[in-house]
Amino acid sequence: MGVEPENTLRSFVAAQAAGLDIIELDLHLSKDGALVVMHDADVGRTTDGRGAIADKTLAELRDLDAGKGERIPVFEEVLDAVKAPLQAEIKDVAAARALADVMHARDLTGRVEVLSFHDEAIAEIARLVPGVRTALVASRYGTDVVERATAVGATSLVLNIRRLTLEIVEHARKADLRIIGWVVNTQDDLRLVRALQLDGATTDYPEIKRTGRFTA
Repeated sequence: MGVEPENTLRSFVAAQAAGLDIIELDLHLSKDGALVVMHDADVGRTTDGRGAIADKTLAELRDLDAGKGERIPVFEEVLDAVKAPLQAEIKDVAAARALADVMHARDLTGRVEVLSFHDEAIAEIARLVPGVRTALVASRYGTDVVERATAVGATSLVLNIRRLTLEIVEHARKADLRIIGWVVNTQDDLRLVRALQLDGATTDYPEIKRTGRFTA
């Protein structure tokens, strides 16, 4: 998020206060198996620490400053802090299994849509949580991304808007897939979203809500 430390409770509360439709977050597993919320696999870019999340226990991660005195949250804290619908991006099959446990325990099928760049992670969460809504994310892709999504049962595509073409949009529509563009942070990006008639967009800046409906 462009106005608060990313993937912190502070940023999620701000996004909800801005009235965004859905809040997107990223999940990794700590060394001791906790679902922690952070974009990168390494803590170096967004905290005062160094090293991989997978090499640190939850207690070690909690000691890090994630910006403005915020600490790295666990997924359950975000669920309690905001009431908005969530998009949870998982990085691998292990995270899918951990997320499935939380979704069953807290009956989150209606509230949480699960995203991933990894086809196998989408297939695994769909197997473990019947009825879950899923979306395949892609940065570099062609029209084959549509077949990849349908093969794992995804109902949406979340696509890098800088590579998105009308051909891909039309191909996805024929497969009855929703299309979300990312990252939409400028008016030029917004005009492209509207020209392609996308179903939504992901942004780092909640104020863009004034001119469209987005996730953060």
